[in-house]
Amino acid sequence: MTTDVLTRVEGRTGIISLNRPGAIHALTTAMCQAMTDALVAWIDDPAVEAVMIDHAEGRGFCAGGDIRMLATSGAQDGTEAREFFFIEYRLNHLLFVYPKPVVAFMDGITMGGGVGLSQPARYRIATENTRFAMPETGIGLFPDVGGGWFLSRLPGRTGQFLALTGARLDGSECHALGLATHYLPSDTLANAKAQIAEHPDRIDEILESLAVEPPPARILGNRELIDRLFASDRYEDILAALTAEDSEWSAKELATLSHKSPQTCKVALRQLKIGAHMPDFAAEMVQEYAIGARVVQMHDFIEGVRALIIEKDNAPRWNPQTPEGVTDELLDTIFAPLPADQAWTPLEIAR
Repeated sequence: MTTDVLTRVEGRTGIISLNRPGAIHALTTAMCQAMTDALVAWIDDPAVEAVMIDHAEGRGFCAGGDIRMLATSGAQDGTEAREFFFIEYRLNHLLFVYPKPVVAFMDGITMGGGVGLSQPARYRIATENTRFAMPETGIGLFPDVGGGWFLSRLPGRTGQFLALTGARLDGSECHALGLATHYLPSDTLANAKAQIAEHPDRIDEILESLAVEPPPARILGNRELIDRLFASDRYEDILAALTAEDSEWSAKELATLSHKSPQTCKVALRQLKIGAHMPDFAAEMVQEYAIGARVVQMHDFIEGVRALIIEKDNAPRWNPQTPEGVTDELLDTIFAPLPADQAWTPLEIAR
């Protein structure tokens, strides 16, 4: 039992509140299991007609996963890291197929694992505090928790742009791209939650009544550049296009990409290319688990966590150092299916 997740029933709604504010609610294995247990218990509970996911306190919804644990495990035999991914991905998938409406409140920092909690939800609420990102390429990881599914389905090439650069979006940008279904002022969230708890059959009506017109979405002004310069699924082509553009914007994005792991940038591009054609979300999670099980034990992830999170010298030494050094053969190895007895499987729910 963990106090890092608070679950309760209010009115006719189950509420899951992340409660690890010192880590901006970064997810642990126990937190993922606690959320899964609550969701499973509520599936056949007639007293629960909908579910809300929020955070108890602090400045963010969820900053991601327990990266230090993953790196420590990856430097050893990887068992603990694989267990985390296995349980977390089962939670992501359960939310995706959940039979009752789920409302996720992306108020504040929503990154990595927080994206995996919010994007499967039917209702995704952004506010003026929302800071949404998938920054994994900066630490040698990849945009997992369903990133290959969600990002590949965003307008144009915005998903590829977000996956490679780790760019942060505000609430209006999330709404404009469809990552959020509604934009509410943060001071209306308590009212929204109270109304939904009592009237879960009227969620659409409640959210529409409280939603406001978001500010102009800055990313829309860069859509032409993003769609044109990030058009290729080949990383070298994107870098060449940005170089040839020779503008202030392209120079800024080139500088950003120069700090990312070439290996995981190439992983992300292939992941999204494949993810766009996955038959269902479970198939996406099978693929991402195979990637994660390998990448977590590879040099770039352990080195990225050292450089950005542990020692914080911000000078990771990637290997391979260049995109050209990341061969198709290496990517094939990372993406290869796991043996059947090691592969990810969705949760089986007795009905």
